[in-house]
Amino acid sequence: MSGYALQMKRITKAFPGVKALDDVTLSVKKGEIHALCGENGAGKSTLMKILSGVYPAGSFDGEILIDGKEVSFRDIRGSQDAGVAIIYQELALVPEMTVGENIFLSSDLMREKVLNWNKLYVEAKRWLDQIGLDIDPQRKLGELTVGKQQLIEIVKALTKNAEILILDEPTAALTESEVKILMGILKDLQSKGVTCIYISHKLGEVMALADSVTVLRDGRTIDTLNASEITEDTIVSKMVGRSLTDYFPYEAHEIGEETLNVHNYSFYHTSADEKVAHNVSFTLRKGEILGVSGLMGAGRSELFISLFGGYPGKKSGEVTIDGKPANIKKPSDAIRAGLAYVSEDRKRYGLILGMEITKNATLAALQHVMPKGLIDSSLELKSAEAITSKLNLKAHSLEAKVDQLSGGNQQKVVLSKWLFTDPKILILDEPTRGIDVGAKTEIYKIINELSQQGVGIIMISSELPEVLGMSDRILVMADGTISGELSREEATEESVMKLATRRRDNHEPAFK
Repeated sequence: MSGYALQMKRITKAFPGVKALDDVTLSVKKGEIHALCGENGAGKSTLMKILSGVYPAGSFDGEILIDGKEVSFRDIRGSQDAGVAIIYQELALVPEMTVGENIFLSSDLMREKVLNWNKLYVEAKRWLDQIGLDIDPQRKLGELTVGKQQLIEIVKALTKNAEILILDEPTAALTESEVKILMGILKDLQSKGVTCIYISHKLGEVMALADSVTVLRDGRTIDTLNASEITEDTIVSKMVGRSLTDYFPYEAHEIGEETLNVHNYSFYHTSADEKVAHNVSFTLRKGEILGVSGLMGAGRSELFISLFGGYPGKKSGEVTIDGKPANIKKPSDAIRAGLAYVSEDRKRYGLILGMEITKNATLAALQHVMPKGLIDSSLELKSAEAITSKLNLKAHSLEAKVDQLSGGNQQKVVLSKWLFTDPKILILDEPTRGIDVGAKTEIYKIINELSQQGVGIIMISSELPEVLGMSDRILVMADGTISGELSREEATEESVMKLATRRRDNHEPAFK
């Protein structure tokens, strides 16, 4: 009997005008956690769609063996019946339904003419207990954090008797504590004989979890290595085809006069008794890269969404831009004042995925392409070409839909949209989330260029090395306020984390 749970041999897959996979081989041993790494566009998702039956037999060349026996899948159900389950970054769950209903969403249990609710919830509780999740199966799924919803996806997959579990960027929206829970669950599943294929751009997680690593580049298998014998640098060099000696290409630049001043700023959600930020004060100077760090729940994103006019609730305090009071009540006010905000969730808040690159890139400043009150298509295209070319956007046409692009190129379209407004202050919320190493480096270079042009940049990030590597100065948030400020020279992981865990003296919670 084969010692491999999965073998994919000589897999080749072509789309019109492009070969996505070229003679790819992937071998995964039974009971191991096998990482699959590569830049966006390397072919990881295409390979997993073949394995999960999204691309059926006959649409590609090569063979798939499970437990040494050749298999052929006509659809997703065939792959599931063979013991393969895949969990995508975009969750396939229904927030309005209960946890138990979601766990058995596509199971025979939900297809019975008369549904036995007691049986459903008892079974759901048994599966939740099996992996150590203390969650009420009758609770509405939408009441859970995204991280816990991700864990429910895993439970859902296990109910299908999955022997090979594929996780695609499973920690992109998870808190630090939820990542630890997920890692513990995967290790436990491994001890029970489940084989995991783990796809992630977060190489620290890969090194902590994986037994072996396969690297894809440009649709080809570059190498398969034992994780114990390599470093993150080894993986990166194989992913991009060159050595990256400096992940964070920070460049010294001139910092000018003050451009933003926030003094004693507090705000609430629409409910007057739900305070989110408390007496926040800070400044930003022209050309400065101001990093913002803190644990999940510290109020980082909420603070800057509020400053951008994204929350209609009660506010107090003073905000000035270039020395003038800024009365920002809604995002259009912020744009006119010279602010731009790149959301942490580009697919939900940053882009219209079914719309062309051209239209997305000019969306935040339509007045620039409407000289006579109507959109000038020629001017729109010319403007989009000018702004996207500066960011080295890779697309076969600017008329392509944004949902056809890789994560890194989608992020460049979001940046294009906001740079088209010619901002004085650019707020970047998790600017490199879910993009590969090469694309990250390009984003960092764009940040450097903008700072050299005098744009004040606020960079919110959960990646502490990113904050330390790219910032001129760092603000640390905890419990809805600024708990400390560090210069580039004095900032370390230890000093940031010490401030991140500090609570306000009055212990008033930032979130209720």
